[in-house]
Amino acid sequence: MSVLYRNPLRTPADIADWIAEGPMSSAARDDGVELWSHADEERLGDHAHFTVWCPVEFPDGVRIEWSFRPRTDDGLAMAFFSATGIGADLFAPQLPARSGYYPEYHSGAVRTLHASYYRRKWATERRFTTCNLRKSPGFELVAQGADPIPAIGDVDGFYRVSVEKRGPHVRFAIDDLPLFTWTDPDPQPIAGGRFGLRQMAPLRAAYRDLEVTELHD
Repeated sequence: MSVLYRNPLRTPADIADWIAEGPMSSAARDDGVELWSHADEERLGDHAHFTVWCPVEFPDGVRIEWSFRPRTDDGLAMAFFSATGIGADLFAPQLPARSGYYPEYHSGAVRTLHASYYRRKWATERRFTTCNLRKSPGFELVAQGADPIPAIGDVDGFYRVSVEKRGPHVRFAIDDLPLFTWTDPDPQPIAGGRFGLRQMAPLRAAYRDLEVTELHD
């Protein structure tokens, strides 16, 4: 497999060219870059969350891997992949502005797949933890698997998250444990596009060692 993109994600300087949407803060911690929302969640509610995009657009047929360590036991972590703007580039000025508010991504002018893999925002999510794959626009839940990351008291370092996307096929794993696979029945499945990370407040989480490789037959 050939490497298309590699980023150590050790300090905020490593994401200086990434595109942040919403109230994101960052700092170096735990040998990775820690992200969190600096917004007043009590006042802003669902507008207190953020998304940050890798500046590189990737083709179809890729494996995306990164290491993740939660620092708090509430909030939510998500990854967008194969994200494109509808009718224009994802960052084209003619598309509606995005500020980290979730409906702008799942029911707006963005065509994407997104996997939520650390779901601790609500009591129901903490009671029975799952990883969810959704297809947008439309907020369609298309696949689901168990979440192996423990509660914060038992978190042991970083967990390696990976997603493979090739044509209609998606495979998602954490620490090489397959959590779900899915095949898009659409004759024109979502193809290449952008990769982004999303957090819902009040989660604080560290990331490191992002690598995107091209999958070959």
